[in-house]
Amino acid sequence: MQFASRLDNVETSAIRELFKLLGTPGIISFAGGFPDSAMFDVEGLREASRLALEEPGGALQYGATEGYDPLRAQLSAFMKAKGVAVDPSGLIVTTGSQQALDLLGKTLISPGDKVIVEGPTFLATIQCFRLYGAQLISAPIDANGVKTDELEKLIAEHKPKFVYLIPTFGNPSGATLTLERRKKVLEMAVKHNTVIVEDDPYGDLYFGEAPPPSLMALTEQVPGSRELLVHCGSLSKVLSPGLRIGWMIAPAELLAKATMCKQFSDAHTSTFAQATAAQYLKSGRMPATLANVREVYGQRAKAMGAALQRELGDAIEFTQPGGGLFFWARLTGAGGRIADANVFAKRAIEKLVAFVPGAPFFAEKPDVATLRLSFATANVEKIEEGIGRLALAL
Repeated sequence: MQFASRLDNVETSAIRELFKLLGTPGIISFAGGFPDSAMFDVEGLREASRLALEEPGGALQYGATEGYDPLRAQLSAFMKAKGVAVDPSGLIVTTGSQQALDLLGKTLISPGDKVIVEGPTFLATIQCFRLYGAQLISAPIDANGVKTDELEKLIAEHKPKFVYLIPTFGNPSGATLTLERRKKVLEMAVKHNTVIVEDDPYGDLYFGEAPPPSLMALTEQVPGSRELLVHCGSLSKVLSPGLRIGWMIAPAELLAKATMCKQFSDAHTSTFAQATAAQYLKSGRMPATLANVREVYGQRAKAMGAALQRELGDAIEFTQPGGGLFFWARLTGAGGRIADANVFAKRAIEKLVAFVPGAPFFAEKPDVATLRLSFATANVEKIEEGIGRLALAL
């Protein structure tokens, strides 16, 4: 069978391949990037779905490609509470925020186009944009997010089609872009007439002090930046990934093209899921749900940081995340111990603990010493036990 040449540039996800090993009894996994199902507000979702079914003509029927109007209105209010003024017509509902990335690939990327991403960045983004023929260029990051001076040099040199960033609690880095750097990103977007894509699935998952406002919220302070910014949001990490509800805010011309492409692929996101999400947001239960997940994940993140420091010591370097789902760490090789995360991952599996090596998260020049650990789905006891196993694998 002859497959499309575009598939030559992508590979099966290293994370998906790793999941095949996770069925072993007794294994403790820090590999997944998904929320803990115990955190789902089942009772609230049950009531929301019941109310959705009271209007079967909306919940069970075909719907508009742009999205279910009551949900678009609720998402508009949800964003307003976070400092973003957007009319319901200024966003489209997507099947998870990952579909938004695919729509950006379809609408903006021609084969050979240059796209700047963070190094490291979300693995699915790398695969998606490469599928459409993008030449990916990595912008370096540190604990405070993308290095804006380096980013501007890359923009000036490569004149990319757009720049893709996860400014708040990045996946996999856990890094959060500072307020100063956020403003610089918007200023350089205007200066260089460059589109910025802000992916924000984790911004509501902060553990203490709230992060800086989103890039979209800050556009009011940088004239001309709103028309160069795309914002992708999701309910997957804070409510339920099974609903597959995401959204994209973008200039009208781009939204129109994205809606056309979405119509070709899935007609519309599940109306039942949209109606359920709309009823849930309308119910006012989201603030309590967010408070709960922030507290639980915050405790787990604190436990993982303490365990890593205690059990692995100078063999590993990391920055304690202030939110999100991940630790991003780097093996130092101190004392002659392992410095290659791929080797470490295999030995860890033998000790019945799993994580994701960091190399696949780099579009260029992968750092094989890096690794990603998720604390979301293991309780404090399992985290401490699992990190103890990692220490035995070094």
